[in-house]
Amino acid sequence: MKTRILARLVLFASCPAAEAVVPPSVAQLEQQGYEVFVTRCGVCHTIRGAEAHGILGPDLTHLMSRRYIGAGLLPNTAGNLGGWTADAQAQKPGCFMPTMDLSGPELQAVLAYLQTLR
Repeated sequence: MKTRILARLVLFASCPAAEAVVPPSVAQLEQQGYEVFVTRCGVCHTIRGAEAHGILGPDLTHLMSRRYIGAGLLPNTAGNLGGWTADAQAQKPGCFMPTMDLSGPELQAVLAYLQTLR
């Protein structure tokens, strides 16, 4: 009986599903967000000191020092920033920012990066 239990525990421990999923560190998430931002958002937005040199959208260099986003439409909170980044058209129909179609992990990474812009 003990041998059977031990054999099952060994089998379970070797199962890939039993491995703990380790979330990325904050620094890794911010780096991933930077990379997504540069490739997807940097076409329109500028961030001084970064590889984002767009001219169509606002300069986001000190984004988190602003009280409002969306040309004064929404208070600059994490939730509002996430909603705006994911789908600005839902917040302000007709605005120039397109719906970005970011995956959940991409959105979380971009938000982590944006929140470093003080």
